[in-house]
Amino acid sequence: MDILKVLSRGIKSNPKSRAQGAAATAQLPSAGALPHPQLFHDPVSTSSRGKKRKRRGDAQGDETEHQDDDEDLSDVDYFAPKKPAAESAPAAAEEDPAPKKRKIKLLDEDECRQILRSHRMKFTVLSGLRQTEAAEGPDSKKDKKQQQQQKKKDKDKKSKEEDTKKDDQHKKQIFPQPLTSFAELRTTYDIAPQLAANIAAQGFRVPTEVQMGSLPLLLRPATALKKASSAAVDVVGSSGADFLAVAPTGSGKTISFLIPAIDGALRRRADEGRSRDEHVLQAVVVAPTRELASQIVNEGRKLAFGTGVRVVLMKRSLRLVAEELKGGEESKGEKEEESSGGEEGSEDEEESGEESEEEKTGKDKEGALKPPARVDILVTTPKTLLNFLSGGKSGARKVLPTVRSLILDEADVLLDPIFRKQTMGIWRACTHPDVALTCWSATMASNIEALVTKQLEKRSKRPDSSPRPLIRLVVGLKDTAVPNVTHKLIYTATEAGKLLALRQLLHPVSSADSGPPLRPPFLVFTQTIERAQALHDELKYDIPLEAGGPARVAVLHSSLPDAARARIVARFRAGDVWVLVTTDVLARGVDFAGVNGVVNYDVPTSAAAYVHRAGRTGRAGRHGGVAVTFYTKDDIPFVKSVANVIAASERQAGKAAGQGQGQEGTAAVPKWLLDALPKVAKEDKRRLKVRGVESRRTGGKASITTKSSWERRREHNRLQAIEASKRRKRQRREEAGKGDKGGGGKAAAEEEEGEWGGLDD
Repeated sequence: MDILKVLSRGIKSNPKSRAQGAAATAQLPSAGALPHPQLFHDPVSTSSRGKKRKRRGDAQGDETEHQDDDEDLSDVDYFAPKKPAAESAPAAAEEDPAPKKRKIKLLDEDECRQILRSHRMKFTVLSGLRQTEAAEGPDSKKDKKQQQQQKKKDKDKKSKEEDTKKDDQHKKQIFPQPLTSFAELRTTYDIAPQLAANIAAQGFRVPTEVQMGSLPLLLRPATALKKASSAAVDVVGSSGADFLAVAPTGSGKTISFLIPAIDGALRRRADEGRSRDEHVLQAVVVAPTRELASQIVNEGRKLAFGTGVRVVLMKRSLRLVAEELKGGEESKGEKEEESSGGEEGSEDEEESGEESEEEKTGKDKEGALKPPARVDILVTTPKTLLNFLSGGKSGARKVLPTVRSLILDEADVLLDPIFRKQTMGIWRACTHPDVALTCWSATMASNIEALVTKQLEKRSKRPDSSPRPLIRLVVGLKDTAVPNVTHKLIYTATEAGKLLALRQLLHPVSSADSGPPLRPPFLVFTQTIERAQALHDELKYDIPLEAGGPARVAVLHSSLPDAARARIVARFRAGDVWVLVTTDVLARGVDFAGVNGVVNYDVPTSAAAYVHRAGRTGRAGRHGGVAVTFYTKDDIPFVKSVANVIAASERQAGKAAGQGQGQEGTAAVPKWLLDALPKVAKEDKRRLKVRGVESRRTGGKASITTKSSWERRREHNRLQAIEASKRRKRQRREEAGKGDKGGGGKAAAEEEEGEWGGLDD
């Protein structure tokens, strides 16, 4: 043994550890690594039929080209336009305005089933299989009446068995054609050439799971189900289908509903013979927050560039082409103002942050009403559009008869009691008989699905409406976080322990490292606006001046004006802000591609809230994101639901309980912790979802500050003593003024003003 090697082992740097550290840094979402966007690709058994299709694909030129592109996915940027694609795609669209007519080769149903299962996609028909009875003719109404009478009369076991059979049929599983490449949108599904060029210019080449499953069914349902069984084809029919998608956060749901909306507007414009300058409102996209609505508008304008389709954000000053209805049963109960029970409910209340008087009233400088806006696709928050529909001096309700597509982004919160009345008012205003409904979210409770099914059944009973089935797509495990995010559940005992733990994340120590590090930029979520502001005041001096100082820490919540919120979001996207303290206003839908982690400073109010908060990192399949959750003694009765979501997410990622996360550390929620945590009662879940942890709403011991309780009590007593002294002085002046109206009272008042009130005076 060489003694010099042994003695010098402690002072020489280990190249292997340096390489591991560099690899860990390169795996961060903000490091620019662009992995495969698909989250799941389980191996499936290959069949001879699949092999033949590969040989046929090799015989075609463009099929092999797309397969070669899929092998080099590390060079694809899914968030920024790529110069070669941006230069070549429009040129190709100009040279070849129409696709070459060739025979479309579709997959058999068995092959579709294998691909869908390998990507963990499941299509289920929730309702609508009874449409064949409604399509028989005028006698169908009589049949329905007879069936209703039989149901009322017959309450024996046979009728119950028939009902259960029908319920089983309503949940039939179908296997439509999957989208293997975005190039198929032009060749197989015949979208507009300019739209296909814009998709290529944005760098989209390999679709994610939700895009793979939803786009064929929403664009051309007849083509998507051409190779399916006859029963599945009868489900959709010629009128299309309503759609409900449950897919992980960051999986590309926005693109999935924008492409069919733009393609539908272009197709109907061509069918009606309208020019590009004639705009008719075709689709309405509803989002719960203004940040999410602005993001949807930006993405939609990129895809609609050069097509003539106008994607517009709804504002108070915007006027739309609408019809007025005076009175009637349909107008009852549509002029409600939804009281906000939390942070999300207040998002639509503050549209006028820095608007001028003209923007508020919708009039120009001369006092005349502005002309209606030219809109094809409208993106709005619920109350902003509802105020326009229910406003006006005459009190007449307005409707939107030209809308053919209603899109609910984050549908579970839009149909929650916070926004339900507003969303239902917008839905009722879309009076076209063939309006299509699509719902999108990463979480979807069963009661929301039941509500959507019930409302669709009511609309299908109208004489002018055609029956449409409701198809649900679920990607992965329902209501779980993305599998490429590392979760941490940290017990801090008290509120002071939270602040100490967060400062340790800002200034990590190598000896205290447990698992992947949390590096800026990251988001910090709190329960209330007051706590977000207090936490920002505590952290703004934690970053040294050499690194940017207080400018690197910012706070965003719904009490800020629109312009201030937009500036903070822009600075965070640009990398000027490293730590953004916020509330649940940024928990849903907002896409920050380079966020390295999320800190739940306060425990989320529900399991769905945790899924959406954790989904702000690990977008589009990026690895290295970390989701940290602090909990104290007050959170122990409620943390079980969050722990269950983390455990389910780890199982989906292939991590068993007790296994290590990555290269070091242990599982976020070991089995002993899951067994030790108490179960959450339904009433506690409801109360937590509406109010959060009550102690954090009142302050006191749950205040975010570095002062001890003794110092806070001393400060409180000092302020109370000063207030009491001032109150006594006022009382003495009043008594002296009443007792002596002459000069004596004035002298007494002057004497009291000169009286010494102690050290606190």
